[in-house]
Amino acid sequence: MSDPSPVRPAVPVLDVWCELQCPDCRGALNDLRALRARYGDRLELRLRHFPLEKHKHSFAAAQAAEEALEQGRGWEFVEAVLGRVEELDRAGEPFLVEIARELGLDAEEFDTALIDGRHILIVDADQAEGKAIGVSGTPTYVIDGERLDGGKSQDGLRERIEQIADRLLAGQ
Repeated sequence: MSDPSPVRPAVPVLDVWCELQCPDCRGALNDLRALRARYGDRLELRLRHFPLEKHKHSFAAAQAAEEALEQGRGWEFVEAVLGRVEELDRAGEPFLVEIARELGLDAEEFDTALIDGRHILIVDADQAEGKAIGVSGTPTYVIDGERLDGGKSQDGLRERIEQIADRLLAGQ
């Protein structure tokens, strides 16, 4: 007996290695919005964390982003923080909780998550994987095994991502 529901192929995945205290990642927001608008749920944008030591709040911000993902508003949180990266520089963790509150998320849970460190393992694992595949700065994109480094220049990267995504989608 055959299964009546055909298995839909998994959508292509774009891993976005990002750091929430990074001005270059803020510069990538328009590209990420454009990709989400163009592909919707036909392309999975997956947030991957690569906090850099030079940014002292980036590790906490990565944990906060994981909490936002858990509460269902990950990308909104990421965009809100990146859009105000100077405030994160100045205010640190209280700013992350404030953004959560502004977005209508459970700010107390954010505060608790930052204290109890429940998302540290995810952030550590992302960082380790990033180093293992040669990520050295942010933003870095990986799609279909190809690594695109946006830390130096983002010129042409969205077009390259779209070429690969279109090819993968056509192959389905």
